[in-house]
This record gives sequence, structure tokens and C-alpha cells, in this order.
Amino acid sequence: MALAPFDFEKPIIELERQIEELTPNKKDPAVSEKIKKLEEKLQHLKVETYSNLTPWQRVQMARHMARPHSLDYIKALFTNWTEVHGDRGFADDQALVAGFGNFRDRPVTIIGQQKGKDTKENLARNFGMMHPEGYRKAMRVMRIGEKFNLPIIILIDTPGAYPGIGAEERGQAEAIASNIRDMFTLTVPIIVVIIGEGASGGALGIGIGDVILMMENAWYCVISPEGCASILWRDRAMASRSAEALKLTAPDLLNLGVIDEIIPEPLGGAHHDPTTAYDNVRAAIAKYLDRLMKIPIDKLLEMRSGKYRRMGVVTEGEKRK
Repeated sequence: MALAPFDFEKPIIELERQIEELTPNKKDPAVSEKIKKLEEKLQHLKVETYSNLTPWQRVQMARHMARPHSLDYIKALFTNWTEVHGDRGFADDQALVAGFGNFRDRPVTIIGQQKGKDTKENLARNFGMMHPEGYRKAMRVMRIGEKFNLPIIILIDTPGAYPGIGAEERGQAEAIASNIRDMFTLTVPIIVVIIGEGASGGALGIGIGDVILMMENAWYCVISPEGCASILWRDRAMASRSAEALKLTAPDLLNLGVIDEIIPEPLGGAHHDPTTAYDNVRAAIAKYLDRLMKIPIDKLLEMRSGKYRRMGVVTEGEKRK
């Protein structure tokens, strides 16, 4: 199935179409030479386009329906995956998958926010927007992992926590706040990987970690660009402008000290070459997991708390006379 292109990819698609039309006659030396020149032009255009994406274009890339989701990464990176269901209080939130598996023969706890590949699956998964029971399920599984000294690996991909009335009635804000508090106390290493969207408390409710990794074309922020535009300008069409101001891209967040490392994506995004994306995520997790497992737990907890206390910079200007 062909991947739906974005507007900024249309010149690339046009070149690929020209090459495809010429390919049946590639035995002709003149045609073959023309194909070669078009392929060189195509490669240059791809590098130029994907190396200079705007923040809004990266947001669009993070939302691509064909982009690998949490269960795709779980299937590729872990063995012996066993899913756990329910929060033991209300229901099983399908927007969150949680369970246990092996990462390179090491038992680990795995938490991931799951979107759908199509409309039907997205409705079942609530578009990756968790309810309070999802956050409580996540903490239940994390506590089990802590009991058996299993490091925790978390995959974040959500447009935000579910804002419905039912979620609020069941304590959405409390569930998120409790998770943030309790994740600082978990006595096992925690690695967080932002694989797509990371919006607001929806992401932060399972986003406290010793190491925060972020895919090259993911985004992570207190609010979506559309939400910000609606508040500031009363116009969601200003989303591209708010994306610039929010500093939500991986390079911005690395510069601000919010994340620890950017995981590179294949040219064109993770959805163009999932296998390479999986390999890059696997290598990044392995790199940090080995380091974290060697740190004494009292030191690890101190480092985790200090990491978040250091985020943000306060600048004081001159006092007004």
C-alpha cells in the first residue's frame, strides 16, 4: 500500500513517478542515463527536504498513520511478550499496553501507548488517549516489575490524556499526578522513548524516567500546536506558527535539557523504513540500559530527582524603578 504523502513531499513523489515511468525502458542507454540523473536529483531532494523540516512538518510526520506504533516496536524489540490487562479497579484501557518480556535476554517491564493503524482500530484504542484506568494499569504493572527488579521501558505516543467527562469523573488529573509522584520512587531503572506524539500530561503521566530518548521526527510538549493556537489566536489554522514557538522538536528539547538523546530515523521518517527505526531504538535502549543497571539504586533515585529539578531556567531582569 502506497504511503500518503504530505504537501512538502509532493516534489519527491513527482520525481519518483518520472523514474517509475522510465524504468520499463531502462535498457536504452539514453533512458538509463536520464534515470541515473533523476535518481541523483531525487536523493539530493530527499536529503534537502528531510534535513530541513519545520516544527509543524515534524508534527505531521509524527502523526502519519503508517508510522510504527508501540506494539510494532514491542514485537520487533522484545521476546516472550506477555500482556497484562486491567487496573484492578474499573476497566482495561486499550489505549495503553503493558506487560513483560525480554530485551536481549534481560527480563523487563514494558509500557506503551497504542494508537490504531486505521479508523476502526483507532476507535478501539481511543486514538492513544488514555483514561484514568490506563494510568492506574501502568502503575500496577510498574509496581509488579519493581517487585521483581525488572527495569522499565516506556514507549510514548499520545495526542494527550482523554478529556471526556467520564475520565474527569474517575479522577484523570489525580491518576496522572499520582503516577508522576510514584515514578520518582520506583527502585528500578526507567527508560522513556518518545516514538511519536508526546502531548501534555497524557505523556508525562507515564513519562518520568532516568533517561528520556526521542525519535528524530517525534514531538513532545505541554500542549498540541492546535490547542496552543486555539488559546492564543482563537484559530487552529495558526498551528504551524505555534509549533515554531513551542520548541517541541527533538533538537529543541535536547538543547533545553528535557531529553537525553535523539534517535535518528531513516530518510523520510520511521514509516518509510521501520526495520531501521527498530534497530536504532534497540541500540539506544541497550546503550542506556547497560549503564543504568550498574548504578546503585539510592544513587539512581537521587539522579532521577535531580534530573527534573534542573529542568527549566529562571532569568531575572532588572528591577523596575
